[in-house]
Amino acid sequence: MSTNTPRTQLSINKINESHKILRVALISRILLISLIILWRSLLSPYDTSAILNPNCLSSDSYTSSELPIWPKIGSAIEGSIVWDGVYFIRIAQCGYEYEQTYAFFPLLPIFIYILSRTVFAPLVPIIGYRAVLGLSGYFINNVAFLLSAVYFYRLSVIILKDGKTAFRASMLFCFNPASIFYSSIYTESLYSLFSLGGIYHLLSGGSTIAVLLFALSGAARSNGVLNAGYICFQAIHRAYDAIVQKKRIGLAVMTLIDGALRSLCIFAPFVTFQAYGYHNLCRGLVSDEMRPWCKARVPFLYDFLQGHYWGVGFFKYFQLKQLPNFLLASPILSLALCSIAHYVKSRPEIVISLGFRASHKEKNLAAILYPSGVKGRLNDIQVSANFSSEVLKENPTLKQRKKMGKEQTLSSSLDTIPSENDEVVPAKSDYASISVLPFVLHLAFMSATAFFVMHVQVATRFLSSSPPLYWFSSYLMASCGRCAYVIWAYSAAYILLGSLLFSNFYPFT
Repeated sequence: MSTNTPRTQLSINKINESHKILRVALISRILLISLIILWRSLLSPYDTSAILNPNCLSSDSYTSSELPIWPKIGSAIEGSIVWDGVYFIRIAQCGYEYEQTYAFFPLLPIFIYILSRTVFAPLVPIIGYRAVLGLSGYFINNVAFLLSAVYFYRLSVIILKDGKTAFRASMLFCFNPASIFYSSIYTESLYSLFSLGGIYHLLSGGSTIAVLLFALSGAARSNGVLNAGYICFQAIHRAYDAIVQKKRIGLAVMTLIDGALRSLCIFAPFVTFQAYGYHNLCRGLVSDEMRPWCKARVPFLYDFLQGHYWGVGFFKYFQLKQLPNFLLASPILSLALCSIAHYVKSRPEIVISLGFRASHKEKNLAAILYPSGVKGRLNDIQVSANFSSEVLKENPTLKQRKKMGKEQTLSSSLDTIPSENDEVVPAKSDYASISVLPFVLHLAFMSATAFFVMHVQVATRFLSSSPPLYWFSSYLMASCGRCAYVIWAYSAAYILLGSLLFSNFYPFT
């Protein structure tokens, strides 16, 4: 007879499922790296300037004048550094030398620099310093993706309350259409790791860890600051309930102050980096020598760089010649629109009221609002029928109880979650729960920004870490076999196309 308790057995199942996702994520990265090597060996890159490496402007920067022992391997790694990766490697090697380089946030270059000077430092005489920088970048981003996939699965279980649906959604995330960027020297992997990890810890009651991870996401990408929205959403709803349900205005005020302070912490790295740019580029210059943004009332460096060097702006990309790029982004934007529209159609009263009209019982179920109230049940009990059946097989006592009907069985308990008043209410196991609302609002804002403001083709990778895309797709695949085929075909096509074009310095999103 097994001595494992139901809770222990379910915790073991939780670990096993996480390990499965980790293996799937590892397979996906091996596949992507293999495709990159294959396409690089079969085709000549469109732009061969990736291997050029002029001396740093600063004499303090580290350089290696010795010829590497294996120059061909070093050249191969350096040649694979393309597009934005060229900027990140240059910053890690030489620092921020030019104005336009400040469009690339510092977290990834810092990690690359640290790893290249510590763990991978012995490889410098073998393949060269710049190749070691590139190798460090690849290592960081692929490891970060593996951890992101685990966080994505655990987050999905909490929100969807269905292990099978969560696993299917996580599979889609591992083979998402923007996969090439998660295995390249880009910030997608770090942003996903810290964003998904932050949300997971926020829902699990670890708000301090969540704030730290959200802040790191803001140091990796500019849109990381939007993660403060999850803190604000939680704080506003808690304050509302403190006033309406508990009649405690003081508690509401303290909740709002706490949410504001935590949000400021998330914005801190972004603001600090803007101040760093102002200090380096504007301070000490007379008015005539200053760049236009330096003299603005609020000197916003990032906004100036995006508009001046990349032509980013409201409706600026709406040109006939950009039609192919709109077509390239149309699948991800269509999927985002469908996922948002489905949620709005399912819960219009929740969306219109931003969740304030939800019943008190349903709010108690929402992990985003009351993580401490559901943490134990959602973390220790995976709400999945296959989990409960495994426990019943291992525990004859529970099996006998279910058969005799004398006590509540585990399977029935999996369909319920206790409210704050210990009242048992049914768990809503679908994409329409109130817990999904902040994710849908986040996706809606990101989609609108990608369509109306940014270079629209970037939408594929810009939206690729948004959970509702995969949650909606997972439910769609479960109810429509043809839809499953289309979704997998879309992902496979973009993985193949992306690894072919991107790795050879051809334009792709």
